[in-house]
Amino acid sequence: SANCRTFVAVKPDGVQRKMVGEIVRRFERRGFKLVALKLVQASEDLLKEHYWDLRSKPFYRELVSFMSSGPVVAMVWEGLDVVKTARKMLGETNPADSLPGSIRGDYCVEVGRNVIHGSDSVESAQKEIHLWFHPNELQSWENSSSRWIYN
Repeated sequence: SANCRTFVAVKPDGVQRKMVGEIVRRFERRGFKLVALKLVQASEDLLKEHYWDLRSKPFYRELVSFMSSGPVVAMVWEGLDVVKTARKMLGETNPADSLPGSIRGDYCVEVGRNVIHGSDSVESAQKEIHLWFHPNELQSWENSSSRWIYN
């Protein structure tokens, strides 16, 4: 449905490299609606919960440490098939496997510095949105251009 939502976060490396505007631009141009956005210094507790599924991986502690090393731009985007489409826009987790035209394919070299996170399923999107945002931070608004985006 066009009301599907996903969670996207520009990681500390993306913020340091001044890529926030470019990333927002890509999602807006694609036709998705921004419903939440904030710049946050993520706590270790938040990140441990966010990456709970990866806790047994060898890179887990380094990932949590990296993600808390600087501000993160947390966002919620809304639109038709937004979870699946956002993942395609991001590219593969490993930038070396990402196609040119994707965010990671255009701007990233190494997996540990891949600039951006996006929910990998509708279920994780709901969980991550709930984890990073209070319900009153999610804005419901009428996008005046949606009739030019949706049939």
